[in-house]
Amino acid sequence: MRNGRGPCPEAGRRSGMRLWKKDFVAETLADVSKAMRDAVFAEEYARRSGLLQAIDPRVKLATFLALLLAVAIARSLPTLTAFYILTLALAAASDIPIGFFVKRVWLFVPIFAGAVALPAVFSFVTPGQPVIALGAGIAVTKQGLLGAGIFVLRVAASVSIAVLLVLTTEWHRLLRALSAVGFPEIGILVLGMTYRYIFLFLRATESMFLARKSRTVGRTALREKQSWLGASIGTLLGRSYHMSEEVHLAMISRGWSARDTGGGDFSISAADWAWAATVALIVVLSLTVRTA
Repeated sequence: MRNGRGPCPEAGRRSGMRLWKKDFVAETLADVSKAMRDAVFAEEYARRSGLLQAIDPRVKLATFLALLLAVAIARSLPTLTAFYILTLALAAASDIPIGFFVKRVWLFVPIFAGAVALPAVFSFVTPGQPVIALGAGIAVTKQGLLGAGIFVLRVAASVSIAVLLVLTTEWHRLLRALSAVGFPEIGILVLGMTYRYIFLFLRATESMFLARKSRTVGRTALREKQSWLGASIGTLLGRSYHMSEEVHLAMISRGWSARDTGGGDFSISAADWAWAATVALIVVLSLTVRTA
């Protein structure tokens, strides 16, 4: 009531806004649109003039695999920290905003690596020198914190290297680089088709939810929403199956033979050799630190 004259219009609008925010259709539409924007925006970074964008995709793929191997072998916290700082420097040199890059990496690291590493900090998993006593004979140990830090940093550095490779290489050039280094053709085909049709089905999902939103007036029961969502998932799966058959038949009718993975117009320059030598030096130094 407002001064005894009935409901407040502002309160009604606020209530409507709260209902809109809790509407799963609106939230799904927003999530689908965000996923498509992020994918398109990420593709733009690969077309910029940066350090890693200028490197031959084959050389970049081989050197990044060497960096991943060095990160997997490293057992020193300072070494792993240096690898992570290196990824930040490479992102900056490749014209990738540091904030965007860090958020893209650390969005997943705490969820997965943190959940795995957390139990290792306690004395009943990793005995050692107590740092924080929790009672009942349980404590956080120095050795546990060190092991958890090494694990989390290794995951962060590895994910950062993989994200750098994807952000600085156009997808079709990355697939051609995989083909050039001997990756199985069927795997390249699956990756290429998956990448293309993810966007197609994201668009189909967006259209389905938008049609639902435009035909809905007022609130609907939870059971009705669940029923519609299950039917929509089934429809989308059926559509994807039929489309895969149609696309495969169309490809065969046009002479596809499962061998057209793209040859590639790559050429290795002096800058590529310099990059490869630098990475080789970094890998050797990391192994030296490990054995010191």
